[in-house]
Amino acid sequence: MKIKANKQIIESILINLQPFLEKKDASQITSHILFETSNNKCIIKATDSEIGLKIVTDNITIEAEGSFTANGKKLLDIVRILKDDEIILEVLDNTLIVKQKNSKFKLPTFDASSYPSFPSIEDKPQISLDSLSLIQNLKKISPAIDTNNPKFELNGALINIKHDTTDLVGTDTRRLAIASIPGNNSEELSLIVPKKAIIEIQKLFLDQINIYFDETNLIITNENYFFYTRLINGKFPDYQRIIPTSTKHQITLPKKEMIDAIKMITTISQEIKMILLSDTIIFESLSADNVEAKTELEVSTGLSDKFEISFNSKYFLDFISQTNKNEFIIEFNEPSLPFIIKDDNFITIIMPIVA
Repeated sequence: MKIKANKQIIESILINLQPFLEKKDASQITSHILFETSNNKCIIKATDSEIGLKIVTDNITIEAEGSFTANGKKLLDIVRILKDDEIILEVLDNTLIVKQKNSKFKLPTFDASSYPSFPSIEDKPQISLDSLSLIQNLKKISPAIDTNNPKFELNGALINIKHDTTDLVGTDTRRLAIASIPGNNSEELSLIVPKKAIIEIQKLFLDQINIYFDETNLIITNENYFFYTRLINGKFPDYQRIIPTSTKHQITLPKKEMIDAIKMITTISQEIKMILLSDTIIFESLSADNVEAKTELEVSTGLSDKFEISFNSKYFLDFISQTNKNEFIIEFNEPSLPFIIKDDNFITIIMPIVA
């Protein structure tokens, strides 16, 4: 096999494929990227068997058909140090030769026929969600998804498709983020998608996509990309039980002013006490040291009595950064109970810090 392309094209493809490679064991074929040709197009794949990406392009010139594998990280390292000019990749005697003018590199290859196969979309049901809305709302909840929880189901986002709405849910047990997408769905369905896959979906897809699934995989495709991830097998917590059925107080808060006040306190402490008075909100640092930060914000709360809530500022800022309006709403009952911050179809429920 022999192909050639401009450095920028090959480098961009290799960068996109890096998150899909086996990183710990370079002796595994899953640490390699597969190149193959079909119908005058070049197909490049990477997978660690849990998540995979296939890129189809006609921006690579095919001089000889075939297939080969190469260590994805080493190949990218080589391409990066070459000049912005044409690069030739050619297989000779089971060795990949990377050439550019007077420069030449050799990399070992695996048997391309042994490369792990990707799932097929044939006979798989399709999810009829608006894909742009799905991607935008996955971005909203992704900060709340846990990463190393021993309960595997918490290391992913729940896509809970109901007849009249679809809920996207993430939690790290200290907060619960829910983004709801209205719509008429013909069937009800629940899938748990790993956080790593959620992050890659946001990077790769910015336009309309096709979404397929079965019991083990979620597949997303468009004209150039074929992405798949294994689903997390487990039962997601009943998040509806955590949402307070009623709240005593509801206050509309200004977005920019809240961000400024909270960030001022975070120079000293990430944990913050918020004291709500009738016409003022006081922010104080919760710090064991003798260091203190304090600021005030003039806001009409409508409260007749003083109310205090202590919380992790990261949870608050993660929510605010995903809101689109200049204001958002906070709802609460007692200082020791979870409180809600909300913006239209997006809410986050936060466990307060209790002394």
